[in-house]
Amino acid sequence: MVEINQGKLCAQKSPNYRGNVLENINWFEIIGYAASVLVAISLTMSSIVKLRVLNMIGAITFTVYGILINAHPIAMVNGFIIIVNVYFLFDMYGRNEYFSIMVVDKESTYKSHFIEFYRDDILKYNPSYDFSVEKDQCVFFILRDMVPAGLMILEKNEDESHFVVLDYVIPKFRDFKIGQFLFNDNSKILKSKGIKSIYTAMGNKKHQRYLMKMGFNRNVYLGKEVFGKSLFN
Repeated sequence: MVEINQGKLCAQKSPNYRGNVLENINWFEIIGYAASVLVAISLTMSSIVKLRVLNMIGAITFTVYGILINAHPIAMVNGFIIIVNVYFLFDMYGRNEYFSIMVVDKESTYKSHFIEFYRDDILKYNPSYDFSVEKDQCVFFILRDMVPAGLMILEKNEDESHFVVLDYVIPKFRDFKIGQFLFNDNSKILKSKGIKSIYTAMGNKKHQRYLMKMGFNRNVYLGKEVFGKSLFN
């Protein structure tokens, strides 16, 4: 009878077992772990903008965590980190920068060194890029405050359109400003060089998201799926 009663007692307690487990979870610790993960992930970002944004979210979470456990030093330090990130984000998006295009020869030594230096990163975003191809190409660097921030290589097609062989921006400047400068705000620079429409390879998913933000649409060119954009839109 005792064993039966014990069994009944267990059976009676079992419906509340899940509730007891939830009550025993330390939600404050989970918030702290989440903040740590966010800060750690932010440090892996190649884009300085993404690093700042994710780091700020982590700092906000840490600030909440510090307040909840009455750890005021943690809250104060991370509150300061939030202010620093906000300042630099506003600075990056608010300051006036000088953009220009520098056309170089396709056999430029500097171009070769630039491509070789960023070879692995180029292949990450442009896996189909052929380093050995040397056709009739239009090659130019995009200067940002006179710093070579990006490289674009175009090939002219028979129908007067141009195909993007390479559209690469170094990690430090991946905040869409260069793409906005080239394809939208100052597309007249490309038009002045006889470039009316542009096609480009699909690239990886990150590159596709970048292209769509720049106004490119999925298209088919010479039997292949590509992204295309008319500069007269």
